[in-house]
Amino acid sequence: MSEPLILEPTHKADACVIWLHGLGADRYDFLPVAEMLQQSLHSTRFVMPQAPTRAVTINGGYLMPSWYDILAMSPARAINKEQLEASAQSLIDLIEQQRDSGIDPQRIFLAGFSQGGAVVFHTAYLRWQGPLGGVLALSTYAPTFSEDLQLADTKLQLPALCLHGSVDDVVIPSMGRTAFEQLDALGVPVEWKAYPMGHEVIHEEIRDIGAWLIAHLNR
Repeated sequence: MSEPLILEPTHKADACVIWLHGLGADRYDFLPVAEMLQQSLHSTRFVMPQAPTRAVTINGGYLMPSWYDILAMSPARAINKEQLEASAQSLIDLIEQQRDSGIDPQRIFLAGFSQGGAVVFHTAYLRWQGPLGGVLALSTYAPTFSEDLQLADTKLQLPALCLHGSVDDVVIPSMGRTAFEQLDALGVPVEWKAYPMGHEVIHEEIRDIGAWLIAHLNR
């Protein structure tokens, strides 16, 4: 995997957001968002990794940045789980690097858009064994959550903010809502916010993300 893009804060870093882009995008995709958020998060580092370039079956085998191959869209997405696990391990490696650099894991947040968010859900709640600050799930879904989802006790307190477009035709709102409801049913401190948008990010959403991060960094 390519080296991640790192946006250092103006003050000494004491928190970190690791942000995964969506299918077909790259590590620069959320740089403008990170720069905007850093205007009020003066000691938060942003780490934006790059997905490997691989063939994506649903796109006719076209090579593009992808955290995992999507084999079919219906009735639910069929995915290459080995590639998802490899991406989760790469994310764990980044968490450990930030921890080892002196960032308290409880001040490390995982954010992901679309396919990147699916990796974040899987890593934060099912793979990573240590503490985290929270999860930002943008226009995404949780392909490895099940109806009988069970979480470790430490994960029941891991907060998440789920944000979705009400007219998203790429990851339909019900897919994101299902992930939210599965966490909510277990008592996880999770919030749902819907916006009048498609498969995208808007300024109102970014403001809400900033306010959520500030609240959780100051708790």
